[in-house]
Amino acid sequence: MRLERKILFGFAAGVAIGIVSRWPAASSLQQALIAIEPLGTVFIRLITMVVVPLVIGSVFVGVASLGDVRSLGRVGGKTLLYFLGTTLAAAIVGLIVARAAHVGEGLSPADRDALVSRIADQFVGLNATAQAAAAPTLVQTLVNMVPQNPFASAAQGGGDLLPLIIAVCIFGAAATVTRGDGRDTVVRFFTGVTDLSMVVIGWLMRLAPAAVFVLIAATVARSGLTLLTQLLAFSLVVVVALAMHVLVVLLPALRVGARLGVREFVRSVSDALLLAFSTASSNATLPVSMAAARERLGIPADIVSFVLPPGASLNKNGAAVYKAVAAVFLAQLYGMPVNGTVMATIVLMCTVAAFAGAGVPGSSLVTTLIVLNAIGLGPRAAAGIALVAAVDRPLDMCRSTVNTIGNLVGAAWIARSEGRLA
Repeated sequence: MRLERKILFGFAAGVAIGIVSRWPAASSLQQALIAIEPLGTVFIRLITMVVVPLVIGSVFVGVASLGDVRSLGRVGGKTLLYFLGTTLAAAIVGLIVARAAHVGEGLSPADRDALVSRIADQFVGLNATAQAAAAPTLVQTLVNMVPQNPFASAAQGGGDLLPLIIAVCIFGAAATVTRGDGRDTVVRFFTGVTDLSMVVIGWLMRLAPAAVFVLIAATVARSGLTLLTQLLAFSLVVVVALAMHVLVVLLPALRVGARLGVREFVRSVSDALLLAFSTASSNATLPVSMAAARERLGIPADIVSFVLPPGASLNKNGAAVYKAVAAVFLAQLYGMPVNGTVMATIVLMCTVAAFAGAGVPGSSLVTTLIVLNAIGLGPRAAAGIALVAAVDRPLDMCRSTVNTIGNLVGAAWIARSEGRLA
């Protein structure tokens, strides 16, 4: 049985047994489910453990793979501009759709207070009122982006990772203008760190079905179906937001920028899109995407090699959409006002965090912590990840497909802008 089916089975089984546990005659079962909930917490802690090595390795290798920043030239500039522009647009689309859908606002004040109190007790060990920290202002966020001691901030339970990301980007840029064995050794080292992180994530995702079962069963046993309804609404909003990004941003870029027909494009890259959906991995899809771009879209090999490999690591539109919806959902679920400052912070951090993941299943779930911490959720961020982990795998399949579409459209647009698309 494939992993995604196992996770869905764990989800369904957790819902069923959680409902049964709420029957008056099954109080002992309810207590048992609540008692084993810490096993799900252990899974979330293990996922959090991978954040720092994954971010350091993937960002450094991604930046270093761009080539000499002094000689990127016109194609390099267009590639970076496309990556940044479409990822920023994805975060904005996700934010707008989530706000319009009022995702996360369905809990009553009593249910919300109970949820926050339980989360504080289980994940933090502190009183809930002590965790009601205000979201940082936009000015504070911009100042905090400047790295002073990035490792110290990241060491706070995986807290503020943005200074670490910026520091790694600076050193990655330095690697692009450095030559010699020293540079190659450093790049190989961080490639190894990224590969090891991917292996660990793969191991942890094998535990996901059992962890999802425990987390959902305990949640339903405690709260009934109210929170579950919110979780399903969150999933629907993510899918709608992903579809909106494709329709509003990527397809116009395909038609206007690359001047390709939608039907022709889909027919040419359908194998890559199906592989991205089935594996939930941009990296696993990369060889098929490159072959489709060269052989069926007629994109020159040098542009394909320049755009698609870095794009698999850096350009993750689907991840940006997902992070924005998740941030709005959890902020509103916890009763945090999503004002203008918080929305600006969400867009900025989703854009940055989308560059920080790796093209493997589960990595976007890990890097979502960056956004949740940035908007002031603090220790509740890990609990938020626990809530959305149950539905992450099917959503990961959807956002990986959007990531692949975005990279293929970008390669076609850049080739057309250079007058080199057949």
